[in-house]
Amino acid sequence: MSSQPPIPVTVLTGYLGAGKTTLLNRILTEEHGKKYAVVINEFGELGVDNDLVVDADEEVFEMNNGCICCTVRGDLIRIIGGLVKRKSLDGIIIETTGLADPAPVAQTFFVDEEVKSRTRLDAIVTVADAKHLPQRLEDSHEAMEQIAFADVILLNKTDLVPPEELDALERRIRGINPHARLHRTQKSELPTEEVMGRGAFDLSRVLEMEPDFLSGEDDHQHDDEVASVSFEAERAIDRERFDAWIGELLQSKGQDLLRTKGILHFAGDDRRFAFQAVHMLADGDFIGLARPEDARRSRIVFIGRDLNRVQLRRGFEACQVAA
Repeated sequence: MSSQPPIPVTVLTGYLGAGKTTLLNRILTEEHGKKYAVVINEFGELGVDNDLVVDADEEVFEMNNGCICCTVRGDLIRIIGGLVKRKSLDGIIIETTGLADPAPVAQTFFVDEEVKSRTRLDAIVTVADAKHLPQRLEDSHEAMEQIAFADVILLNKTDLVPPEELDALERRIRGINPHARLHRTQKSELPTEEVMGRGAFDLSRVLEMEPDFLSGEDDHQHDDEVASVSFEAERAIDRERFDAWIGELLQSKGQDLLRTKGILHFAGDDRRFAFQAVHMLADGDFIGLARPEDARRSRIVFIGRDLNRVQLRRGFEACQVAA
């Protein structure tokens, strides 16, 4: 048994596009003097979230093409097992996919003996999109579980919702989880001390919700209607063509597009452009110069229902400049 104190682990969860990566970047850029390791899990086979994380000193581990709560859970145990052998970490931050059920993720820190002895689950932090949460609570079991298991909840994007609707939404959240610390935020802006080092995970409360929690068994299944498709473009992207295509796509198919995100290289520009959208709401910004390893390839990921892979691929590839 190691004489080192257990390493605290914070799990960042929340549905697709809620603002988890924005919160992660805020934590990593604050001057807190602590050393964190970061584990990022993406649902699709092609990831872009690692590009969206700021260039910090922290080591970032990617887990793609499977959800941390089920298919790649063994990978999480192996990564944690390697991290706990280090003596210099102040904490581990795990950012789950937007489709993750937090219960089996939390189980990992109690059912694997090495992980259990060397780590301490500090808090499950859920970021909720105030504009889309009412719909998600109706059509997504995962969104409900993310609220129910949270120790800290960020009701985010509050600038997009009228105050009276926020009050009603907060009452609904309290009906699901009366115990979590609840914050109203914009752009996931919250002091790090409200997220990290909370010591807030309460096993007894979880066992009241799920008496079989410590059994290690999990029957979690994802909604088969939700899928992810990803594409790469070798040539630079024409900005006007992309704006026209993505604008029409989001207007016509936005209800089915739960999350769209990409790292784009526009013709005539040496910078990388991060594009993000939730349903029909889109945003984007440049995130720094292109890196040599990028080879100016652009990547885009769609997560949603009834995705037409062939049409999406053709549309994206048509945005490239001529060969």
